[in-house]
Amino acid sequence: MAGLGGPEIILIVLFILLMFGGKKLPELMRGLGRGMKEFKDAKDGTSEETEVKEAPAIKEN
Repeated sequence: MAGLGGPEIILIVLFILLMFGGKKLPELMRGLGRGMKEFKDAKDGTSEETEVKEAPAIKEN
């Protein structure tokens, strides 16, 4: 986790609480979760579309 330990994470959480407040934090986290879900869905959807599929054989007359 990029060298982050317990004290650093606690300081980050306290800073976020001070910046956004306790009432705004659930809404912020909800939006972050939705964004991550949309990103995951988009990533999974594009990987299926880019798979190479075998083309049917062409019959020559």
